[in-house]
Amino acid sequence: MIQRLLAAGSLFFVVGAAQADETAFLGSLEGKWTGSGMVKIRINRSPMNVSCVFNSDASGQALSMKGTCRSLIVVSRAVGADLQFNGANYSGTYVGPSGRPAGLTGSRRGNAINLTIRWPRLVNGDRSANLTVQKVGENGMRLVTTDVDPTSGDSVVTSDINLRRQ
Repeated sequence: MIQRLLAAGSLFFVVGAAQADETAFLGSLEGKWTGSGMVKIRINRSPMNVSCVFNSDASGQALSMKGTCRSLIVVSRAVGADLQFNGANYSGTYVGPSGRPAGLTGSRRGNAINLTIRWPRLVNGDRSANLTVQKVGENGMRLVTTDVDPTSGDSVVTSDINLRRQ
């Protein structure tokens, strides 16, 4: 009986510590961010250079990122993600350049949250892609999406945006 109580208490401590770690990590991503990078609208298209502005708000174990990316040809798209840590994994919603919401699920490893995007329709031949939200140093963040080329089966970077805290 005592061993079960100790095991349950240990599990509570480990889960509580993990949740505190996630709260601190998400808090470190809060703020106003600006930067630039590239975006490919489709795998077989040339990349477009973009400049982006994001505002991110952390509240406990949740993070909301809203932003706008603009290309040199005066195309502007709202993008964003809302994430929630649920004790073991992340889940949430991503809105990319199409404006359609997609589901997010994943986990954190080190300074990166690795997420699977589940599109509501076919994009580049399937309904999934990957998004990595990576903290870079104290004042940097990198957002990278990858997808699989349906023709070759190769992984292709479809966006890579480097941001700095303002």
